[in-house]
Amino acid sequence: MSDGSKTGQTRLWLITGDPGSGKSSAVSRILLLVRSQGFTVGGILTREVRSHGQREGFSITNLATDETGTLASAKGIVGPRVGKYHVDLKILSSMAVTALEHARDKSDLVACDEVGPMELLSPEFRKAVMSCILQSHKPSICVIHKRLVDPLIEDLRNSEDSKLIEVTYENRNTLPDEIAEEIIDRLRPELKG
Repeated sequence: MSDGSKTGQTRLWLITGDPGSGKSSAVSRILLLVRSQGFTVGGILTREVRSHGQREGFSITNLATDETGTLASAKGIVGPRVGKYHVDLKILSSMAVTALEHARDKSDLVACDEVGPMELLSPEFRKAVMSCILQSHKPSICVIHKRLVDPLIEDLRNSEDSKLIEVTYENRNTLPDEIAEEIIDRLRPELKG
């Protein structure tokens, strides 16, 4: 499934994979399973926005409030460009940061989908990932870009309590249950040794 955490006690599950491999779908399933056991989940989820079968951009959702905003769009947004999309840095510096901080302070599990080229354009988002995920003791799950070279992604990968898991076409149906079980075991105090 993965390369395992360096300490043997995973706190940070890092999900990666090729575009279209099912990373966001896997994370959504994991979060649903964790919530079904009575645990609270906070943070952000990113989704493709499609129209007539064509991807037009990405939305971002605060998991605690269900507030959704446009992260990036091929039209209508003024902001830095990544590929054909313009990124709304205000959404990242306000809604995404607020969601991560709330998750760190109030949720059992912090979720961040995704730490990728669009999100890393925001210095505020970078700081939130550092303080709410990397420097926190809270169990967390993050989707990280597979090939992007960035110091923050390297810090996440090199964290002693992180576990890197690649979603593939072959494992994407079984992987969410396996990861959810690990997270639930971590969150249940009576199972800690």
